[in-house]
Amino acid sequence: MRVIRDPLVALLCILGVFLAGVAPAAAGPYEDALAGFASDSFTDTGTAIDAVAASGHALAATVLGALQERRLHFSAASKKVYYTGNAETLHDAATGQAVAGERPADLAEVRLNNRLRRSVQAALGGLTLMSADPGARLNAAQAVFKSRDETLLPTLEQAIAKETDAAVRIALEQAWAAAALNREYAAAADMIAAIKVLRARGDQDVLAILGAVPADAVQPVRKAADDAIAAIKGELALWETAQNAWYGVSLGSVLLLAAIGLAITFGVMGVINMAHGEMVMLGAYTTFAVQEAIRTYNPALFAYSLAIALPLAFAVAGAVGIAIERGVIRFLYGRPLETLLATWGLSLILQQAVRSLFGPTNREVGSPAWMSGAFEIGHLTVTYNRLWIVVFALAVFALLLALLRYTRLGLEMRAVTQNRPMAAAMGIRTNRIDALTFGLGSGVAGIAGVALSQIDNVGPNLGQGYIIDSFMVVVFGGVGNLWGTLLGAFSLGIANKFLEPYAGAVLGKIAILVLIILFIQKRPRGLFALKGRAVES
Repeated sequence: MRVIRDPLVALLCILGVFLAGVAPAAAGPYEDALAGFASDSFTDTGTAIDAVAASGHALAATVLGALQERRLHFSAASKKVYYTGNAETLHDAATGQAVAGERPADLAEVRLNNRLRRSVQAALGGLTLMSADPGARLNAAQAVFKSRDETLLPTLEQAIAKETDAAVRIALEQAWAAAALNREYAAAADMIAAIKVLRARGDQDVLAILGAVPADAVQPVRKAADDAIAAIKGELALWETAQNAWYGVSLGSVLLLAAIGLAITFGVMGVINMAHGEMVMLGAYTTFAVQEAIRTYNPALFAYSLAIALPLAFAVAGAVGIAIERGVIRFLYGRPLETLLATWGLSLILQQAVRSLFGPTNREVGSPAWMSGAFEIGHLTVTYNRLWIVVFALAVFALLLALLRYTRLGLEMRAVTQNRPMAAAMGIRTNRIDALTFGLGSGVAGIAGVALSQIDNVGPNLGQGYIIDSFMVVVFGGVGNLWGTLLGAFSLGIANKFLEPYAGAVLGKIAILVLIILFIQKRPRGLFALKGRAVES
């Protein structure tokens, strides 16, 4: 037996033996909490969620986020918990390290129910209330507002005291108010203060929270809640009216785009063009073709796809319109029934041609980034694509007015509209004006198709959904009068949106049609009748 003579070495050996005999250190609160996820019990999982959040561990948010996204798993045999990360890599939840080798054979997903999902959402919100990122704090406050977890009230109060961002502070105060009203034994003063904060927010979520205030609450609290509910309902009714008005303006801009080309051809030529909707369809398919070419050859240009499609859609639809006028319609002037039947047949031919070229199914037309998303004004939601279509419709209207008033073509078009025989006697080539007018109206319908491709399905039947409404707009506003078309489009759009909540979409359209028929009985020339010797005779 070898004797260790060096005292220092002997001391180290004795210490090593002592440490080897000591039991392993007890696991921390985070590691103990993880064990609850491995029991496959909703009760234990709920306890584990709260304990992991309270532990303050660096991996707490990662584990709870994995649980929320159904990426948290456990092994019943080893009682270990894992989560999957990028590329489905398995990580040990206790250490965050990737697991080498094969996965445990009995790996199972940690189950959640609705109550636990709310608990996870609230726990994640509490973990990020003190984040350095204002966006993270805002999202956390909104999550706590939805969960109304009263256990986070102390954390919320600390966060409010430290908050410097105004928007985040408001969200934190609203979260505090929602949680305070959910507390079982809240003081009346706190409840009234919470009601006042929620009253300022004034949306449907607040109505649900205030509606949950106990009916047997003390009188001041009950009165504050009832007054807030009444005031919020009144304000929401006004905002709903404003929202319906905006929807009506949005629909009116669509009707204006679809009808303005028809107003030109119908007003100048008196032709009932049932193929006008197919000009809109051609514009939409031109947009699809342009985007497909850009995706194939230069994806970087996608943001400019609509700007590229506009002149091409005008050219394609305008050329088809001129071909229709020169090939068919010029032989049918003065015979409205034959014109209607011929253009209806042409619409069927164009639909079948598009089916043969592009297929019968709808085609996807993408929206550039600048047309995506929405913003809010109070409780009014405005989507960017609808807003841009309203702006585009008004711009097209202004350009057409300028063309009719300040160009030679516009002067000749107005002359032919008001008195065709006199215009011909003055040397205006009325046949040429007819062709150019039909081409202009069809071209405008084509660029309307570019806009409609952003809000409607692009398919062979796209134009059929707008042809009847376009005729109603033109007849109601006054045949051939652009200002009448503008007023008629927005009037019918707004009226439609206010009738739909009460009568439904189909009955609403029928009611609008009946009202227009009654109006035409009293005023056959519409809101703004054209003036001229030929018209008045």
